[in-house]
Amino acid sequence: MQVYLDNNATTMVDPLVVETMQPFFSELYGNPNSLHKFGTASHPALSKAIDQVYTALNASDKDDIVFTSCATESNNWVLQSVFTDLVVNGDKNHIVTTEVEHPSILATCKFLEDQGAKVTYLPVNDQGIVEAHTVRSFITDKTALVTVMWASNETGMVFPIKEIGDICKEKGVLFHSDAVQAIGKIPVDLQAVNVDFVSMSAHKFHGPKGVGALYIKDSQKLTPLMHGGEHMGGRRSGTLNVPYIVGMGKAIELATANIEETARKIREKRDRLEDSILELSDTFVVGDRENRTPNTILISIKGVEGEGMLWDLNNGQIGASTGSACASADLEANTVMLAIGADSELAHTGIRLSLSRFTTDAEIDYTISHFKNAVGRLRAISSSFAIQKPTEGGEVKECELHHH
Repeated sequence: MQVYLDNNATTMVDPLVVETMQPFFSELYGNPNSLHKFGTASHPALSKAIDQVYTALNASDKDDIVFTSCATESNNWVLQSVFTDLVVNGDKNHIVTTEVEHPSILATCKFLEDQGAKVTYLPVNDQGIVEAHTVRSFITDKTALVTVMWASNETGMVFPIKEIGDICKEKGVLFHSDAVQAIGKIPVDLQAVNVDFVSMSAHKFHGPKGVGALYIKDSQKLTPLMHGGEHMGGRRSGTLNVPYIVGMGKAIELATANIEETARKIREKRDRLEDSILELSDTFVVGDRENRTPNTILISIKGVEGEGMLWDLNNGQIGASTGSACASADLEANTVMLAIGADSELAHTGIRLSLSRFTTDAEIDYTISHFKNAVGRLRAISSSFAIQKPTEGGEVKECELHHH
């Protein structure tokens, strides 16, 4: 049996989405900006896709939703544009974010620091989220933007977006949220929160890779990241990727229809998997189950290094992920676990399991069995082998040898 439990990284494209996209590759293939019938033939489908995104997110007619290539592009667009508009051309030079954002936020912030921006990276609590009062305490009269993820890609923990949005509105500060891990998993109502910009990617909710969008509240000014033609009202140049936009529209419609019932079914499977793994000694899950996206588990198993566990799962045809990565002789610890205060040894043991609406009960049963057996094997190896490793001072100390 093959089991895919890495749905926070990407998802399979829903077969209904593939079917919807198909005509726009070889039949309705005209450039939608052309005036002839080959181009205009795609307009109804584009309009429908736009409406599907607006409806799924409860955006208003005053708002703008611009299709991009992915959330990484959308994140870069917001941060770099705000820097241009309010830092270079204004008197605000401060951005507030968190230590646990996606690399597309953190790397862009580091880039903007080199350009003269001041960035505050907020700490998270032991649940792995930033608290609203912490955001408030770091906003100054120089703050141009607050950017906080809607839900964590690592832990699934949902951040207090409404409370943070209310604070930003009170302080007159722009608020952006990377909602990649929230949309399609939990209800996202853009009329219920004060958020100026929201980034999303279709491939996180069973749409195609290579298409995303940026929500812009009240269609407010935002300097384009990409310059060229007058596509998307001049906001984002480049010929529209019609089949993928159509696919995104269908995917978000499917992902948000009956979302609470779908989430309940996914959560039941997630909780059964989680409870079974927690029967093992010295295991813990990061984050309160009730404030987590229904599909996500970040679990730490004492004495089992994450890379070794990932290798064993892969040998069992189970796809999962870990925040650690091999780097020469060392392993990089999971940054989220370090941020919540886990020690370095424990931070090397995190495994993320993320389900989807296509995950079956049989797959969960198989994963539980293989996971428990894998922990037993790896703990036995870890406790049975030791090597002598010289320190920098020439002394010899004992350390564990992890077999992958």
